[in-house]
Amino acid sequence: MATTWDADEAKLSLTSGGRIAPAGLRAARPVGLPGSAGPRARRRLGPGPAIPFGLQIGPALLVLAWVVGSALGWIDPRVLSAPWTVVEAFARLLEQGRLQDNFLTSATRALVGLSIGLLIGTVLAVIAGLSRIGEALIDGPVQIKRAIPTLALIPLLILWFGIGESMKVTTIVLAVIVPIYIHTHNALRSIDSRYVELAETLRMSQKDFILQVVLPGALPGFLLGLRFAVTLCWVSLVVVEQINATSGLGYMIDLARNYGQTDVILVGLVVYVLLGLVSDGLVRLIERRALSWRRTLAN
Repeated sequence: MATTWDADEAKLSLTSGGRIAPAGLRAARPVGLPGSAGPRARRRLGPGPAIPFGLQIGPALLVLAWVVGSALGWIDPRVLSAPWTVVEAFARLLEQGRLQDNFLTSATRALVGLSIGLLIGTVLAVIAGLSRIGEALIDGPVQIKRAIPTLALIPLLILWFGIGESMKVTTIVLAVIVPIYIHTHNALRSIDSRYVELAETLRMSQKDFILQVVLPGALPGFLLGLRFAVTLCWVSLVVVEQINATSGLGYMIDLARNYGQTDVILVGLVVYVLLGLVSDGLVRLIERRALSWRRTLAN
């Protein structure tokens, strides 16, 4: 038979602080300690927070390796000129005005070809994405063009347009159309059908449906295609400007090759790299601003 002390002791227990508390009230355990039944801290599975200037780290390391290799004599200057030699050539070309003139010519060709290609590719994607008849007429030829490298068409384009500006701009246009069409068309076909049903319920006109549902829904795919299109625009420009051209960055590079001027070649390549990085950065900026409402793994 339990004594009065035993009964009272059974009703009492010591808290973590040494104070006596009723046995029915257990002392709370800190969350996360071994043996604790509380919820565990959630582990983040994404790529983590953004690194400041993270996109510039890779190019900076390449330039650093170039500087170190040239300074220590590991890189033959006849194969790859030193960075300071390239800087001197850059300043010399600027002083002579050759770099500005060739850059202006190349930029004009690129912008004209890119603009025309964006317009044609977007229109074709909208027609094929919203109409089965349009898809039957358009999608097949575009897929055939995608299977044929644009640069392989240059001999045929020379026969058709000669070696003037028309051939160069047309080559850029053909290179730009495919990525714009492919990604925009895929984005159009991926729009949730519930939005289409809602537009039908609201009795929206075809114009309002395209402006308020189709184009906003296809914007992510269009911007992705735009990034590819900008890259292909500069790649095509480099090639066409080395085919019987009399101006442009590609012409300057090809002329320097004939005279063995490695530093001038590198100046042209560096300008192309900067143009590509700046163009891609602008598209990324537009994408972040236009699609700021999205919650994705990247953000």
